[in-house]
Amino acid sequence: MKRKTPLHSTPRRDFIKKASIASLGISIVPRHVLGGVGFTAPSDKLMVAGIGVGGKGESDIKSFADSGLAEIAFLCDVDDRRAATSRARFPKAKYYKDYREMLEKEADKIDAVSVSTPDHAHAVQAMAAMQLGKHVYVQKPLTHDIYEARALTEAADKYKVVTQMGNQGASNNGTRLMSEWYDAGLIGDVTEVYCWTDRPVWPQGIPWPETSSAIPAELDWDLWLNTAPYKEYVDGLVPFNWRGWWDYGTGALGDMGCHLVEVPVRVLNLKYPKNVQCSVGSVYVDEFKRGYFPDSCPPSSHVTMTFPKTDKTSGDITMHWMDGGIQPTRPEELGPNEVFGDGGNGVLIIGTKGKMMCGTYGRNPQLLPTSKTEEAVVPQKYERVPGEAEGHYRQWVEAALAGYGKKEVSSPFSVAGPLTETLLIANLAIRGFDIRKEREDGRYDYPGRYIEMLWDAENMRVTNFEEANQFVRRNYREGWKL
Repeated sequence: MKRKTPLHSTPRRDFIKKASIASLGISIVPRHVLGGVGFTAPSDKLMVAGIGVGGKGESDIKSFADSGLAEIAFLCDVDDRRAATSRARFPKAKYYKDYREMLEKEADKIDAVSVSTPDHAHAVQAMAAMQLGKHVYVQKPLTHDIYEARALTEAADKYKVVTQMGNQGASNNGTRLMSEWYDAGLIGDVTEVYCWTDRPVWPQGIPWPETSSAIPAELDWDLWLNTAPYKEYVDGLVPFNWRGWWDYGTGALGDMGCHLVEVPVRVLNLKYPKNVQCSVGSVYVDEFKRGYFPDSCPPSSHVTMTFPKTDKTSGDITMHWMDGGIQPTRPEELGPNEVFGDGGNGVLIIGTKGKMMCGTYGRNPQLLPTSKTEEAVVPQKYERVPGEAEGHYRQWVEAALAGYGKKEVSSPFSVAGPLTETLLIANLAIRGFDIRKEREDGRYDYPGRYIEMLWDAENMRVTNFEEANQFVRRNYREGWKL
């Protein structure tokens, strides 16, 4: 039975106004004023509030605290079970279930906010924090919708806050080394890229369960649903399997794309694609029928996008995304027993003079044949991040303490936003594949299948298949807005 929550039926009045006024009282005193070199005074620490503090959120806030420069001051989670470890680790942190209540009451005590919730909640939570002038760290993918990604990118600049997306591989050395190889001309001009993953490792390509279940006492289901349409609670959705449902997740692309596609985007300075097409796998239902279930992401897909030339290429670049265990043909330069990518995941970049590959997060970069890797000596061109992936967290904390525009981060929203949009444009093609129109004979046509969708990046819309644009910006549940 749907539980009515007054907090959700009407937006909080004067929320932003009140909290913004309170936030003006924040003051950070430089550490050199209060102590010597290496001394971190309490007032010099970044006061962090975590929204979503179980699972990845738990490890995120722990990493911020481990930097020695941040204090976890507030915790917020809709599920007491998921929050238990973080609450035990940070017993002095005040605990909330509703992030809006936390931000309204504690705005003057918060410097920065970490968001690690299901994809469909990222945008409203991050935006609420940025509107209060709080620095934000948001787990990947940045948002659920294309419109949301563009909105957060613009908001980061408008509110002058330090931002970082949680794709830690953006701070690894591998991508920077591959950029240096490419800039040195070792593989020539790139024309084609492949990215692949063995995800999903959660159920996809299935119908929504017909039987609902009792809501666990520790879980506020209405708060968990956030912007998504109301549905009865079903077992197995929380804490992880929501990724395979379009109402909440963004499939394998959203989960792994930020870790893989980020590599060629950085190496080649790619912007938005100009077209996209796809094919998807289906589920065997019976001996006469294959199943497509539009509520659920497909079990596998192959998406092809074309990017216009950049300052680092001489022409268009074709990018292939493959998931569900599909992989490109092994390059002939790779030995028969050598691992392709990291096995289940990888990136292959093909140039006119050679090829290079890596695994997830840009790890283990290799020139092909791999014997060339040790021979390659190029000057270091790009600054490394101390600690690489683990340093991704400290990097954001230090930048937030320094203030907007004072220190660089690896995945600010100015970079993470367009990257996320690219992945979600690929998802437009996947979702468009299942749009159907009923014919006079009672059967269905699927006009979004087997076409190339043309993308207008400036206006965020498909120009030749209007039905797909419904997924650019979804309708939020009543009482929620960006």
